[in-house]
Amino acid sequence: MKIIEAMKKIKDLQRKSEDLTAKIQANVAILSYETPVYPDQQAQIDSWIQSFHDIIKEIEALRLAIQRTNLATTVEIELGKDRVKKNIAAWVHRRRDLAKAEQRLWTAVNDRGLKDGQVKQSNGELMDIKVRRFYDPRKRDEMVELYTSEPSAIDARLEIVNAITDLVD
Repeated sequence: MKIIEAMKKIKDLQRKSEDLTAKIQANVAILSYETPVYPDQQAQIDSWIQSFHDIIKEIEALRLAIQRTNLATTVEIELGKDRVKKNIAAWVHRRRDLAKAEQRLWTAVNDRGLKDGQVKQSNGELMDIKVRRFYDPRKRDEMVELYTSEPSAIDARLEIVNAITDLVD
């Protein structure tokens, strides 16, 4: 089974578990004057509960297989001028929030709204004021672009990898 197939199966199993929960909730108790919907309602509820537990076990097994696969499979992605190799799990974390955190850092490296200009001193003379930067604006722009585009590069590569990579047992 491929990673993407396992991910789709998990979604379908989650839907089935939600359906079972709704059926159980709707049929688990009735008033004494009501007629049970099923000939042996207790057995039907027990069967649904067992099915739910079986589904949860299958979801857990699939998730663990995906995690093992994500840790064992190395993927190379081109970021800027570099080709970077990481396992799928690392790329997932980069995609989730780490690339965005680095992008926010580099966006914070800025002039803080300060401007070159002149200020009048107490003696009436004008003094030139210059912004002193403790960073390279070109590097900052390059890094902001790199980390802004990283999630798209990860998505594009992992879509392919998830479709062609078999689960690790």
